[in-house]
Amino acid sequence: MKKRNIFAVCDLEVAYAYNFMEYVNQKRNMPFEVQAFTSPVHLCAFAREQPIELLLISDKAMCPEVKGLPIRKIIILSEGVHDPGLDQYPSVYKYQSSDSVIREVMACYGEEVAQPAQLEVLKKETKVLAVYSPVGRCQKTSFALALGQILAQQRAVLYVNLEEYAGFEQLFGRQYEKNLSDLLYYIRQDSSNLIFRVNSMVQTFQNMDYLPPALSPMDLMAVTSEEWTRFLEVLRRQSGYQVLILDLGSCVLELYSLLEQCSRIYMPVREDPVAKAKVEQFENLAQMWDCGDMLKKVKKLTLPYHNSSRQGSSYLEGLIWSQLGDYVRELLREESL
Repeated sequence: MKKRNIFAVCDLEVAYAYNFMEYVNQKRNMPFEVQAFTSPVHLCAFAREQPIELLLISDKAMCPEVKGLPIRKIIILSEGVHDPGLDQYPSVYKYQSSDSVIREVMACYGEEVAQPAQLEVLKKETKVLAVYSPVGRCQKTSFALALGQILAQQRAVLYVNLEEYAGFEQLFGRQYEKNLSDLLYYIRQDSSNLIFRVNSMVQTFQNMDYLPPALSPMDLMAVTSEEWTRFLEVLRRQSGYQVLILDLGSCVLELYSLLEQCSRIYMPVREDPVAKAKVEQFENLAQMWDCGDMLKKVKKLTLPYHNSSRQGSSYLEGLIWSQLGDYVRELLREESL
């Protein structure tokens, strides 16, 4: 069986090294096997037996012996000020969240390694689930986020919002340094480091990973069918994600093509005449464009009304314990997901 490439972490602070290793290994999307070392001697002994692709090492542990190892990429774990002799290596600040350290390390690796090692994660097939509806105000995104959080309790899940206006910065009360717009640029440039670009952007909420949505609808409208296919293929082959959830809006110009690549399409609907007319038009257009087989994947959902006085991330946390969350759990049992 093909092994994953080694991401080594070396820090003289024992608790930090092992806690970081355990945390990263729990993130099932990582395309590396993480090994922790608490002395450069043990690191060098290991490196003589197995190749190391990526090394994150504290400035205090760095030594001439480590510099001489055939390691593809070395990154310094800095406490703020380090020996100027280490300036030849990129560095990340040690005392920040582990998620932030991981994102910075993946960004350094993806940007500075021109042709990274080809990674293919051995796993079961990634299920690509779409959540889409031509009907407005049908709780589509609340359903998609409840679905993602509940699935993430047992599986590695990536949620990707492809709506015109996702409002995530307002919802989570934070700003993102990078978002899906940046990733789409790298896809368009045919970047060979795409999976590391993904890992440098991904955020986590309630065990569910998500990509910060695009800031402009125009960025989504410009993506071709071939570019969406490449994006999905990279996630299927090189990520550890078992489930990918696409929360789709109508601004995706290649909407039908993207829906055809999904294994299941959940479509929240409403019972009023206008909503029914919109769904019928969607289905008629799919038939006109020879996408009839795609319609077989659609499961229409009449969701229970969810109302909450909570705001921001507390609203999202409450979704899984609401009536909507109970509905999602029952749906997953029916669907054997």
